[in-house]
Amino acid sequence: MDTILIIDDDDHLRKSFERLLTEEGYSVKSAPSGEAGLKILHAKVPDLVILDVRLPGMNGLQTFKAIHELEPKLPVIIMTAYGTTETAIEATKMGAFDYILKPFDIPDMLSQIKQALEAGRFMRSPVDMNTGTELSSREALMGRSKPMQDVYKAIGRVSSTDATILIRGDSGTGKELVARAIYHHSLRAGKPFLVINCVAIPETLLESELFGYEKGAFTGAAFRRVGKIEQANQGTVFLDEIGDMPFSIQSKILRLLQERSIERLGGRDTIDVDVRILAATNRDLEKALSEGRFREDLYYRLKVVTIWLPPLRERSSDIPLLAEYFLSRYAAEMGMPNPGLTRDSISLLEHHPWPGNVRELANTIQKSLIFNRGMPISPEIISQAISARAAGPAPTGEGADDALRQWIRDRILSGPEQDLFEKCVDRFSRILVGEALTITGGNRSQSAKLLGLSRPTLHSKIEKYGLKLETSVKDE
Repeated sequence: MDTILIIDDDDHLRKSFERLLTEEGYSVKSAPSGEAGLKILHAKVPDLVILDVRLPGMNGLQTFKAIHELEPKLPVIIMTAYGTTETAIEATKMGAFDYILKPFDIPDMLSQIKQALEAGRFMRSPVDMNTGTELSSREALMGRSKPMQDVYKAIGRVSSTDATILIRGDSGTGKELVARAIYHHSLRAGKPFLVINCVAIPETLLESELFGYEKGAFTGAAFRRVGKIEQANQGTVFLDEIGDMPFSIQSKILRLLQERSIERLGGRDTIDVDVRILAATNRDLEKALSEGRFREDLYYRLKVVTIWLPPLRERSSDIPLLAEYFLSRYAAEMGMPNPGLTRDSISLLEHHPWPGNVRELANTIQKSLIFNRGMPISPEIISQAISARAAGPAPTGEGADDALRQWIRDRILSGPEQDLFEKCVDRFSRILVGEALTITGGNRSQSAKLLGLSRPTLHSKIEKYGLKLETSVKDE
């Protein structure tokens, strides 16, 4: 019979949990503090420890560290009602089997327990501890949602390794900040961390920027220059937007990954370098592969470990937390009091699709704060900020659908309105007919064909919406 040790200062939860696990056929011991739990562990090592983060005296991570030093192959599940980025990363990096948020789903917890016990039976190797460095950039890694908790766990598990990491996700999801989190928690923390944006640097300069050049390598090369890769020796290089890297340079990156060496432009000497490569992209690499725009061998070298960042729309439960964070941050930066957000504003933020993800949310909050007048930020101010950010080239495909949905939401949330449905349909129809007439120069026959309408129907729409007043309408 497997023995489970529960360490939690919540008497009610601890006893209920103990009763549940006993009914599941486990032998259960419990302790209200880290110190008491360690005494039990010293007497007899259990098969699994379930440990709360917030404890009187020794906290959960301190207790875990002590357990880990005594029994490094003992699986530990950490649980807490306070899911912070740092705790999640540190817990998994230190070697915890998993990290569970309270309140938890009982079937999910029982499943985790079975997996942890199985891992313990197979003498699962722990992750090396390196807890000296704190995460410096937190905002994009904020969130209690399951998708973000999975990201934290992934960071914790890969940070102490030297594996090549490919970070994937939509624009604005925080890929660079994930890379920085991996670096800050890695064994290379304190060594150089250099970011190379493969899009921002022109193709003609990218190679020399990465690998450097020798004197006389090209016209204007009056001296030797050491490239970014060499500068980052013993550190970490983050290749952002690697999906857009020119094909001609991809082979050199492949060589770096395979042989840990480079050559400067115009040089013949091979230079050994010790760098860890992190890469990120929002591109469909598989499509680029099939189209011959990305090297297959580089693709498989890069994706040793892949971390997928969820779009903000898939973790909408994190939006209130993020919004409050950005509001507090920008208010402090501007030297003004934090006005807060109304409930309707939070609801509006939660239901917006955020095609620009966390970056768009941050910019919207900042703009809303600028145009606010001291009162709690209203849905009208939020809508104004979103609309201003949406100005520019007309969106297409899913972006157009998202924009239309947001306009509809704004109308609905503005309050009850008589005949709202018909008014929305009429407004859309008016724009649709007007644009068709504009495209055809006012030709009714051509406009009718474009819209799939009969001429009499189109004529009635023109009359209904008063388009004669705004459009030079022509017959064929």
